[in-house]
Amino acid sequence: MQTLLIGDIHGCYVELLALLEKAGLSDGDSIIAVGDIVDRGPETPQVLDFFQQLPNARTLMGNHERKHVRGARHEVKLSMSQLISRQQFGDAYPDAIAWMGTLPLYIELAEAIIVHGYLEPGIPLAEQNPSVVCGTMGGDKILREHYERPWYEYHTGDKPVIVGHNNYNGTDQPFVYNDKVFGLDTDCVHGKPLTGLLVPAFRFVSVPSRGNLWAQVRRTYQSPHAVFQKPVFSWSEQDDLALMQLIEDIKLANDTLLTLLQSTPDFSELTPRLQAKLYAARAEAGKGKLANLMQLARINKLDLEMGRKILKDPGEVQKLLTTKIV
Repeated sequence: MQTLLIGDIHGCYVELLALLEKAGLSDGDSIIAVGDIVDRGPETPQVLDFFQQLPNARTLMGNHERKHVRGARHEVKLSMSQLISRQQFGDAYPDAIAWMGTLPLYIELAEAIIVHGYLEPGIPLAEQNPSVVCGTMGGDKILREHYERPWYEYHTGDKPVIVGHNNYNGTDQPFVYNDKVFGLDTDCVHGKPLTGLLVPAFRFVSVPSRGNLWAQVRRTYQSPHAVFQKPVFSWSEQDDLALMQLIEDIKLANDTLLTLLQSTPDFSELTPRLQAKLYAARAEAGKGKLANLMQLARINKLDLEMGRKILKDPGEVQKLLTTKIV
């Protein structure tokens, strides 16, 4: 028995089928994708359906699947590739999100450990930070702040690690570091091959891409006839109550900050523009929507209507309610 590990598929169903045919799998063999099977490509629903329906096929949660799941919880904003995928799924999107939410962060085989993004050294597999394992921007930040060298240089475990997420070579060839780390993402959706790795033989297999499919998909959904639209959020009574609480918190923080600034020598003699600049510099928000709300409170123009207009998504309210304002 053997297992075919597959790099980032990103909605490239035709290439997936071609890779399976070239790998020559038998009935007893299994298939594992390293994550990011969705987004950017033209056939995301078909790829997801393949891994849902085939008993011997599994996939990890990549940063793209994780973003769909978190976006549904209003924890993050979906980017263009997720919004296009949502259009591709249509009415099946809620079921797709529910399934993506069940995906594992890692799989350990007898021959290797498989994650989508990265591993931190010295941390047991089950205790790894999900942001790091999935390869999110938050995971990137953790690695930058804690390690001077690339993460794969720290891996000294007995088992090799198989990952996707990055085309480390920037070419059409998979990445291999000291026979300890194998990177399978070779940018299929951007026109390079789709790459797989057969274990236990550790033999690479690849098929060519049809072209820069992400560029083609973007052109399709950005055309005048495309159905792609930005989401329109509706506000419930409960959302408005939460927003009213946030506005009260912001107004209280504004009063505190203004009192502090007005006690500063020469503050009252500054121009309105310089006062606003100093005000922004002293607020924790610094920039972004919270800063905009604070500035509206400063000029006494923050109300429910303006709050909805600035935030747009009611999911933003819950996040800001737990944010330090000043």
